[in-house]
Amino acid sequence: MEIVLTEVEARVLGALIEKDITTPEYYPLSLNSLISACNQKSNRHPVMDLDEDAVRSALRGLYEYGLAAPTGGAESRVTKYEHRLQEVFNFTRGETAVICVLLLRGPQTPGELRGRTERLHPFEEIADVTATLQRLQQRVPPLVKVLPRQPGTKESRYLHLFSGDVVATTAARSTAVESQADSDDDRIVLLEQEVQSLRNDLSELKQQFAAFQKQFE
Repeated sequence: MEIVLTEVEARVLGALIEKDITTPEYYPLSLNSLISACNQKSNRHPVMDLDEDAVRSALRGLYEYGLAAPTGGAESRVTKYEHRLQEVFNFTRGETAVICVLLLRGPQTPGELRGRTERLHPFEEIADVTATLQRLQQRVPPLVKVLPRQPGTKESRYLHLFSGDVVATTAARSTAVESQADSDDDRIVLLEQEVQSLRNDLSELKQQFAAFQKQFE
């Protein structure tokens, strides 16, 4: 079954993965705890303000994909939720960490991933992050994609494909940005030409005024 998560489903899955690793003593999560995890203002992009209905709906979607499920025990009166990422994909710890950050923060460079996966799984070298990304790219179907390098940047960003391939959308945005940049450049050139023309006119007026003054000396 092809997995295509909504933005909210991706956030809920990422939050479950993160809390499983960083606060295992409070995991699985109650619905209220999961809502708070999804709406964190730190380590999230974009910041969301999800309500109970949105998170419940996302949990149902994840359940249909086998990626999350409620869990309960005789000792707990509150339904709690856990992810099933490992059962579906059998990831390494490094792969899980990379996917988690991409789900929670959107496209990232290998350098950004190395810094932001520190609490989840420490990578010794950026090369280790790159190797992990390559393994995820080589999955069938691939789970991450490298995006075209942005002008003025040294590293390419990587995008998770749990929400589908957004290459067309990304390309369209990139084209729009480039077109806007070209338009801005054209405006700057015109302004510079107008300024130079005004300077030339001012210089000519100064010369004419100086010549006029000399008539009365």
